[in-house]
Amino acid sequence: MNTANWAYLLIVVAGFLQAAGAAMNGSLNKALVNPWLATSVSFVMVTFVAVGLFICMPRPLPSVNQIGDMPWWAPLGGIAGAVAVFAGLLFIQRLGAAPVNGVTITANLIASLAIDHFGLFSMEQHAVNGWRLLGAVFMIAGVVLIARF
Repeated sequence: MNTANWAYLLIVVAGFLQAAGAAMNGSLNKALVNPWLATSVSFVMVTFVAVGLFICMPRPLPSVNQIGDMPWWAPLGGIAGAVAVFAGLLFIQRLGAAPVNGVTITANLIASLAIDHFGLFSMEQHAVNGWRLLGAVFMIAGVVLIARF
């Protein structure tokens, strides 16, 4: 299997795990009755996994110059992830896994279209075209159907 196929396989597995993780976080919030505590517990687990991988699979560390050259917004992805986890665990029990994940994924896709189109966050530009917009419309329609029925 070539590298691209492995990448897509891993992305599919990550997608399944993300859906399951959102439901698990919802149950964690229900059990702990405090969304801030549930978010913290969830991120403690993430920290353990990340530190474990860092120890088991070491890579070179950045130099002071590389850290200094890093865009100011680069480390803020963790905050975006925390907001996503918090929103998911807060609403998934009430609204259901499919609507919450569907809206999250669709919002992610629409934001990603803008990021690609404008080359935001140092991404390579990929212009939005009619086909991409049609795909976004289908995503929105799919989420509406899932949420309503």
